[in-house]
Amino acid sequence: MRVLDIPFMLRIIPELLRGIPVCLEITCVSMICGCLIGLATALFRIYKIPVLHQLSSVYISFMRGTPLLVQILITYYGVPVILRWINYKYGTKFDISGVPAVYFMFFCFSLCFGAYLSEMFRSAILSVDPGQMEACYSIGMTTPNALLRIILPQALTNAIPNMGNTFISLVKDTSLAFTAAVAEVMGQAKIVAGRSSKFFEAYIVAAVIYWIMCIFFEQILRRLEKFSRRFERDQGTSLKVNPAAHPKRTV
Repeated sequence: MRVLDIPFMLRIIPELLRGIPVCLEITCVSMICGCLIGLATALFRIYKIPVLHQLSSVYISFMRGTPLLVQILITYYGVPVILRWINYKYGTKFDISGVPAVYFMFFCFSLCFGAYLSEMFRSAILSVDPGQMEACYSIGMTTPNALLRIILPQALTNAIPNMGNTFISLVKDTSLAFTAAVAEVMGQAKIVAGRSSKFFEAYIVAAVIYWIMCIFFEQILRRLEKFSRRFERDQGTSLKVNPAAHPKRTV
């Protein structure tokens, strides 16, 4: 009796690789939408905009205080119920049966990771020296203009390491989308394992695929972080004084 069926593992690799585009699609769409949601809610909380500030706090608390798997199931089974109620109440004709399950994952993952990104953006914006905003006001810049041109670029540089970690976590968490019948890598592994009853081998192959993807994105994000910090390094080197250019004076 063999512990692992290596030929079977090699044979199913192409089938599991078919789930990578779906995995990356969920990751990229959710990351972009999550960044927009996170930035908006972070600004609501920083500037304490009435009503929106309280709603943002409740939203962040709920999304961070409930498991992602529960959120996926609530979205997948709850949204159709709500839409059917709207159709009954207001006479609309929303057809939920033709909506692919991956769109529910876009919605759920965007909301979930938007809450985490909101805290990252808030801390990154608050880490920028408040005197820079005051300097912007002194030269006549408006708050939106100062945020876009001065504050947010610096905050984004500070937030890139944490955003990279969130992106890696999002790549791995897309494996939970198989609970909503989305055929990403883990979904493909479950289908293959169900046909052959070799769950151990299928899940090991899926784990290796996720591992390789995370290593690939880690290298890209590390280069991106170095690129974003290049101006700080250049500024630091430009401030070094060359002793040969400034000889000591003799009395």
